[in-house]
Amino acid sequence: MSTVSGPVPVTGAAGDAAGTADAAVPGGPGGAGGGAAAGTAGGAVPAARAADAVTAVRAAGAVRAWLRLLGSELGMIFRRPRNLAVLAVLAAVPVLLGLALRLFTGVDGGGGAGGGELAILGRVTGNALFLAFAALSVLVQFMLPVAVSVVAGDSVAGEAGAGTLRYLLVAPAGRARLLAVKYVGAVVFCLAAVSTVVLSALLTGLALFPVGPVTLLSGATVPFTDGLLRMGLVVLYVAAGMAALAAVSLAISTLTEVAIGAIAATVVLVVAAQVLRAIPQLADLQPYLLTHWWTGFDGVLRDPVAFGDMGRGLLVFAAYTAVAGSVAWARFTGRDVTC
Repeated sequence: MSTVSGPVPVTGAAGDAAGTADAAVPGGPGGAGGGAAAGTAGGAVPAARAADAVTAVRAAGAVRAWLRLLGSELGMIFRRPRNLAVLAVLAAVPVLLGLALRLFTGVDGGGGAGGGELAILGRVTGNALFLAFAALSVLVQFMLPVAVSVVAGDSVAGEAGAGTLRYLLVAPAGRARLLAVKYVGAVVFCLAAVSTVVLSALLTGLALFPVGPVTLLSGATVPFTDGLLRMGLVVLYVAAGMAALAAVSLAISTLTEVAIGAIAATVVLVVAAQVLRAIPQLADLQPYLLTHWWTGFDGVLRDPVAFGDMGRGLLVFAAYTAVAGSVAWARFTGRDVTC
């Protein structure tokens, strides 16, 4: 009798069943399911990490591209002789105002009672810091809006009229990002213009008038350093008001290819609003006028600070910015502004 050594081959239906059973078991000898599943699970994590890395690199690249575009825009704004001349004029006005007050009123520390622009002017000779408040009270009525209109009104219309806007639109930055760059550039100029006025007024005031504790419009006295902090709040408030006007001017700039037309239209709107503000019979309309809130920073000169009025002014600025920004975005992204 012979002995059969080694595995006995299974054939027929039994063999087919055994092969099917092996294939059904993950990783069994009859199928490769276990190896494929393990390979898929092992490769999913590196693939997800690679996708996240690519997304992060693209986001960082987009931010760098936007910052480069913003740097180019700011360089163009602050290297343009016309804009530099505007800043020089704004810096000269506080000097002339300080000299006029020093020569024709003397230094007696007197101040007008009440509030508003006249009260601020009446206190200039008593403290150097009030010259900055007085200069902003004067310039915010017309000259600062004109300066902002020159930059914001030219931002899109000037490029379209010169034929350079079409080359910017070819870049992968996109129209919405380009419009954002234009607006941010105008906002930076607003802050620079207001800061120029304040810095010039502070230097002039320190040279011509006494320095010491500041007597506010409410009668309270605060240290000079506290007055400087309040001056910083005024700079931010006025810059926010000018930024709202810049949004309006930018929206007008997207409607035309003639820069002087956009600038003139913005100035006309400012003058018309100032005229409406001066008519007593239209007092109910005044809270809705952008120009009505530009001088609302006198709340800083009271103790405690009148944040309520300033807060309402900031809400009006934000509303004008949102509406004008929406108009600018719809016009700039939806129609051809280069033809």
